[in-house]
Amino acid sequence: MTLRVEEITREQHLAFVAARGSASHMQVPSWGEVKPDWRAESIGWLDEGGRIVGAGLVLYRPVPRLKRYLAYLPEGPVIPWHEGELRPWLDPLVAHARGRGAFTVRMGPPVVARRWDAPTVKDAIADPAAGRLRDVGADETEPRAAEVVEQLRRLGWQQGADGDTDGFSAGQPRYVFQVPFAGRSLEEIRDGLNQQWRRNIKKAEKAGVKVVEGGLDDLPVFYELYRETAERDRFIPRPLGYFQRMWTALRAEDPDRMRLYLAHHDGEVLSAATMLTVGTHVWYSYGASTSRRREVQPNNAVQWRMMSDAHERGAAVYDLRGITDTLDEGNHLLGLLRFKAGTGGRAAEYVGEWDYPVSRLLHKAFGLYMARR
Repeated sequence: MTLRVEEITREQHLAFVAARGSASHMQVPSWGEVKPDWRAESIGWLDEGGRIVGAGLVLYRPVPRLKRYLAYLPEGPVIPWHEGELRPWLDPLVAHARGRGAFTVRMGPPVVARRWDAPTVKDAIADPAAGRLRDVGADETEPRAAEVVEQLRRLGWQQGADGDTDGFSAGQPRYVFQVPFAGRSLEEIRDGLNQQWRRNIKKAEKAGVKVVEGGLDDLPVFYELYRETAERDRFIPRPLGYFQRMWTALRAEDPDRMRLYLAHHDGEVLSAATMLTVGTHVWYSYGASTSRRREVQPNNAVQWRMMSDAHERGAAVYDLRGITDTLDEGNHLLGLLRFKAGTGGRAAEYVGEWDYPVSRLLHKAFGLYMARR
């Protein structure tokens, strides 16, 4: 099989993703508009007949004072990772990026390696001898993932650093929590929630919490809660403009691509969250809440409304995004893992992000530069 990679139009890119049913929200054209510091390009893999058989969004980040770029495909590209040899797909990708001035190609193959069911995660959290999720026996192992990793190494790709000590990668999260929806009724999904989740949803309903969809004008309200959350959970918040840019770019591409939900109680917004959709995959993207009146359980109310809406729109999976790998009781992120595990879904480990050094010298220099920032 001989493939070539070339730039494709936005319409061709979107048509390919639609035909596949789904892809990461970071692998559609509009995501490039969310990242103004990067130059975005839609690329396609074309077979001998000129048919598009793969696609990806490449973000090019310039190196200070050099006309060279880091070429990044977050959670992509969209190619048949589970079929046959990868060389015919990845060699033309590297060649194309080299022609664009890239010194390194970085990608995040959307390939799951292992999964842990919610009861397994719960038992691991309760086990004082369990230090990290990666060391806990998985309920399911994907044999093809090991083949993908072996091929990547053989082709000269290098696995990126696993990120900080909490298990979040420096790029996209390697560990996520997902709730399967395909073939399940909403009642079955609700029955899959743990007892505390079901109780909290009822508490919110009895307390009169109302969850509504918001619009662009409601983003400042979301943002004030988000800033409070950032201070409480000790992370650096993105600016308001980032979310306004997301809203404008993603919804211009598809009105269902991004939604905003707000939980009201007694005239005050107590919790808010954004939801992203590409085909049958739905993500809980950003969440925000105040510490006030937490007893009325607005966070559970928001999540259940988003899950209900996602199910109504035909979602196959509801993705709660990143979770911590650590099971240390003293880690402030463990509470988030407990919250997500209460949905009754599954923790998943991806194969991580991988780099191909087009220029080994510049690749090494860039790594040193990033480490000193």
